[in-house]
Amino acid sequence: MAWRIEQAVIRGEIDNTVEGRTTGRIWLAGCDAPLQLSLEGDCWRDLAGTRLQFENPSPRPGPETAGLAVRQSGVIGDMTASRKAKVPLAGDEPMETLRSGQEEMAFEWRNILYLEWFDEFNGRVVIEASTFALRISAHMWELDEDAEAAQKLANLNAMRDFMALVIQRRDLDRPGTEPVDELDEFAWEERLKENDRLTDAYQEVLEKYLDDDDSERKEAFVMGWDGLLDALAERDEAGAHGELDEDDPRLGNPQDAEDSEDKDFNETGGIPFDESNSHPLQVSAQALATQAMDLVDNQDGPGSPSYLLVTNLLQVSGKLASALNDYGSSYQPESGFVLALLKRCLNWLNEALGACHQLHETATDSAKRADLEKLQAAVFLVREQILAIRRNFKKT
Repeated sequence: MAWRIEQAVIRGEIDNTVEGRTTGRIWLAGCDAPLQLSLEGDCWRDLAGTRLQFENPSPRPGPETAGLAVRQSGVIGDMTASRKAKVPLAGDEPMETLRSGQEEMAFEWRNILYLEWFDEFNGRVVIEASTFALRISAHMWELDEDAEAAQKLANLNAMRDFMALVIQRRDLDRPGTEPVDELDEFAWEERLKENDRLTDAYQEVLEKYLDDDDSERKEAFVMGWDGLLDALAERDEAGAHGELDEDDPRLGNPQDAEDSEDKDFNETGGIPFDESNSHPLQVSAQALATQAMDLVDNQDGPGSPSYLLVTNLLQVSGKLASALNDYGSSYQPESGFVLALLKRCLNWLNEALGACHQLHETATDSAKRADLEKLQAAVFLVREQILAIRRNFKKT
């Protein structure tokens, strides 16, 4: 997915003084040479025709820069210093607790620096920051409104092309892709990988367009959900004539637009989460995730043992709900689907065990070490139960 490198930025410069061409250099903490940008296209009107210099007041190296090519060439994405975003107010107490249990922080709308491009080798790279010091030169040329609209449309198409590469949809017209009565474990594994890519892509799209006034349409466009785009256009036209049909199924969850294009695959298997019919193993996995969240420091960021422990256990809990809840009722998920999903759960449990071991080794408090040992034993127990279920499925 996107390379988000703002934390590692020390300083940089973006030069769009030549119309149709954007170049730049960006120095990153922990890297010997600066990134060299050579991109086709122009910035938004506020930066088009200018030379932008920026500096990060608190850079720090991180793993997000590993693997970035020094020479970045390709096409420009959205580049502006006037993108509106919600920025949390530092030091403020949470305003309220939402029904989901998350706390909503006080925030203000602020212009932020947003630099995006699509490199031929690395793909999408993004710098998004609200605290950088900026210096913008005088405009060497001006970008009018029509030209800016054309550039933004080109940026949307670049994002759509990138997402198509990420999702890697199957060609349903290609021989060998015809639906079959029942898929085996390996075929389901490929379908699950496809769904994972779709989920990751949609999450990235949501993050980018969340605060956009036209978010619904842009999300549908870059995800390639043309059926949803048509439905949105029909809704707008009907609304203009007072004939809006609120029951149009295409106007529900955007995910449904993808599902309608491939009705043979539904990762959840149609199984709703309902505590009254939850499988005991799924209940145990959910309790494990809750226990882990109580044990670790929730301030530790992505890549930390705490983060890996909790996120992997949450994955297991959610996927077991898809695979096992309601099993034995009138609905029967395919055995291949269950086997493929349980195999993934084993991988996540292995990662969780590794993270738990790291936390145990570094813990200085004896009580916390004891709690981590109990958690580790419980994870092993869930793992053994999953292996037993897989063996039973393979016998049937």
